[in-house]
Amino acid sequence: MARTSRPPVSLPLLLTSVSGLAQHIPFSAVEAALTEHHQHQVRTRLLPAALVVYFVIALSLFRAYAHREVLRCVLDGLRTLSGMSGARVPIATKGPISRARTRLGSAVLATLCQQVLRPLATPQTRGAWFHGLRVLALDGTTLSVPDTADNRATFGLHGLSAFPLVRLVALVEVGTHAIIRAAFAACQVAERTLADRLLPALGPGMLVLEDRGFVGYAWWRQVQATGADILCRVRSNRHLPVLQVLDDGSYLSVLSPPGGTAGAPIPVRVIEYTLRGVPGAAEHYRLCTSLLDPLTAPAAELAALYHERWEAESVFDEAKTHLRGGAHIRLRSKTPDLVQQEIYGLLLAHFVVRAVLHEAALPIGEDPDRLSFTHAVQVLRRRLPQVAGVFSPSASADLVSAGAR
Repeated sequence: MARTSRPPVSLPLLLTSVSGLAQHIPFSAVEAALTEHHQHQVRTRLLPAALVVYFVIALSLFRAYAHREVLRCVLDGLRTLSGMSGARVPIATKGPISRARTRLGSAVLATLCQQVLRPLATPQTRGAWFHGLRVLALDGTTLSVPDTADNRATFGLHGLSAFPLVRLVALVEVGTHAIIRAAFAACQVAERTLADRLLPALGPGMLVLEDRGFVGYAWWRQVQATGADILCRVRSNRHLPVLQVLDDGSYLSVLSPPGGTAGAPIPVRVIEYTLRGVPGAAEHYRLCTSLLDPLTAPAAELAALYHERWEAESVFDEAKTHLRGGAHIRLRSKTPDLVQQEIYGLLLAHFVVRAVLHEAALPIGEDPDRLSFTHAVQVLRRRLPQVAGVFSPSASADLVSAGAR
């Protein structure tokens, strides 16, 4: 959905947050990821690896800009910080930039995502909690990539798609719209398969909102093993026996293991309700949850909460439309490894915007997802050259002299 109806946060508050932008992707984390993957150069290159990492992230903030212009924006900030703002230095051309990205690869950005992406909500964050549980949503989407032979062979086509597609599944913090973990693969890979890769991000004190496609005995066991709770919609043809009707109208039931497999039934609670007069909504809903006590999790509140699951769709809209440039705009990269690198950069860029918005929302007691994502991106684009505080002045001077040739 469009973000034009979202209220913009006041500019002073947003710029205060932007001044601390670099803390969300600290230089120390970039160095650690480069070291882990043996990407620190023995000799100084035209485009040092650390500079290329930030350049890849900036590509998603400046989607409409050519590569050289994005590099210019990054280097402008470094020149200001290093005291070389008056220096006139040429910018690397497209060929060296492309080779630097290829040399960097995707593994460093993947490791950086694991280190950086995390829940943002504090106890003071509005709209992020349900009776003390951090509310998350699990959902999937697809991304179009350039139709090259390598991309087609790696990611494949789906249905009537004209371009190769990447399937992405993300775990989203509902209250802040922060993506805290994501997994992606060829479009033929099922969302449920990708969801297994998100399990390490779950833990006690979390409540995961899921669609019908994720309901199943094995998945439920896996999620509960992390300590997290579940609230999901159930297909109409799934048999859930009524074992005990509770005072709030919900009832206790069990998820039984698939036929012929061992395992004890899993206790669950079922909530059924109807929606009338809501355009586009199904009339009858049936939810299943691991929250068995109606006193701590009333049925009416769970029914209202479940519709927050669609916040994940808003997050995908932010990344695909407001960062990438449009729902039907393809990624830039023409090789599978650079496609993966670009997606990790997109995830990091989105996280930075959301972290900045969360910081701006807290002092005014506003719900972070009520603030304008588009407005924040526009401000970040204008102010990025002034927030290159990830580097010390001496490091900035070294990178400017090495990278702006």
